[in-house]
Amino acid sequence: CSQLGLERFHGVCILGFNSAEWFIADIGAILAGGFAVGIYTTNSPEACRYVAENCSANVVVVENHKQLQKILEVQDKLPQLKAIVQYGEELKEKRPNLYSWSEFMELGKDVPDAQLQEIIKSQKPNQCCTLIYTSGTTGQPKGVMLSHDNLTWTASMAGRFLMLEEAQEKQELVISYLPLSHIAAQMTDIWTAITFGVQVFFAQPDALKGSLVDTLREVRPTAFLGVPRVWEKIEEKMKSIGAKSSALRRKVASWAKGVGLQTNLKRMNGSSEVPLNFRLATHLVYRRVRRAVGLDRCTRCYTGAAPITRETLEFFLSLNIPLFELYGMSESSGPHTVSLPQAFRLTSCGKEITGCRTLIQEPDSDGNGEICFSGRHIFMGYLNMEGKTKEAIDEEGWLHSGDLGRHDKDGFLYVTGRIK
Repeated sequence: CSQLGLERFHGVCILGFNSAEWFIADIGAILAGGFAVGIYTTNSPEACRYVAENCSANVVVVENHKQLQKILEVQDKLPQLKAIVQYGEELKEKRPNLYSWSEFMELGKDVPDAQLQEIIKSQKPNQCCTLIYTSGTTGQPKGVMLSHDNLTWTASMAGRFLMLEEAQEKQELVISYLPLSHIAAQMTDIWTAITFGVQVFFAQPDALKGSLVDTLREVRPTAFLGVPRVWEKIEEKMKSIGAKSSALRRKVASWAKGVGLQTNLKRMNGSSEVPLNFRLATHLVYRRVRRAVGLDRCTRCYTGAAPITRETLEFFLSLNIPLFELYGMSESSGPHTVSLPQAFRLTSCGKEITGCRTLIQEPDSDGNGEICFSGRHIFMGYLNMEGKTKEAIDEEGWLHSGDLGRHDKDGFLYVTGRIK
């Protein structure tokens, strides 16, 4: 990146589906002293221009010809842009300052290690290294500034809290398929993976159109994060397969689901009893179902980024696949509360990660108030938007989520609505 003229604290925008090159561009941008900035692949040329201009991007990395066209369309409005790199396919045209991935890699060979070490040495934990652009449902997207410390601290604390194992003890496996421009995928696929030595597999670009289940079966991950829509799609697929089964199989499955739901609800409330009919159902149904969807090695199935229905949670719980809800936002470097196998409640987002604190501001008679966060995971502010930053973080350092919620008597957090 530095060979292409990347200046300190300028953006490197990455526009493409999850891949090793995405990771390399992201981490490389940070180590070269710039900002790593993901752009959603669904963005229009104008939306891409807004992000690239807002972060003063010197370099844009694109996956293919289709994404390249978006940048070329707005290139003349980006005076800071010095180079474009394409990684997913061979270049279809030659242009000045347009590089293939192999040409880009070749450029790096001439940079002496000492030069790079100098830049790395000058970086400080409290300096910004990554920008996450919020979807901007109201007005333009805001660039959430995350520091080195935000990312490394959150990855370490969240991973430990979730009891991820270090690679020396056990090899954890995950699938990278959710958009890397979003904090959820970045935290799980890049930062937690680096911290704990997790092996990352990349799904096909059409993962969310149906190929994800094939990848799940092939990889058999040990941990898997799905947004509610992903779990709903898996549920729909399982139900349609079940409907085609013989009458006897449907009867056995229905019995097993009843046993599974009852036993897991008791477990959730502290029971350690494993009844005989549950063991039988595990042998006849649960193991087979898990194998069929590639979750037979998965000890942690997570859901987050949006509310999930109780029906979907109960459907998976009845098949002995508990879904553990996470809650957080880009402004909190991702996770703030998480559910654990030994500590979860249906429809709750779990409990605070060690070192994170929650304030329910001005609760009503039911205990509902605005959920506010504090901790080392709280972002630095919005890029070039001081007013918006002051609206989000109050004078005492609490980040206001805009969500309504309450704690139950056991300290589990429930999100109950929005205030803005």
